[in-house]
Amino acid sequence: MKIIIGTDEPATRTVAVVFEQDGVRHERPVNACLDAGDGYDAAVTATRVDEVARGVAHKIALGVIGATNVTDDKN
Repeated sequence: MKIIIGTDEPATRTVAVVFEQDGVRHERPVNACLDAGDGYDAAVTATRVDEVARGVAHKIALGVIGATNVTDDKN
């Protein structure tokens, strides 16, 4: 699985993450992890993202998360 972690969003305490596997792209926010001083902890957040990725991979394998088709209804 390819994982792209976006920048920290302090207002929501999340990071935008893109998960890609078997031709399926899934985007979702993941809660950011903070250090003892309430600062963003990138290393611990990456560990959390890896945990979420295992669930996303399982859902992709089951077909719960799949590729979506976007159609233009302007015709």
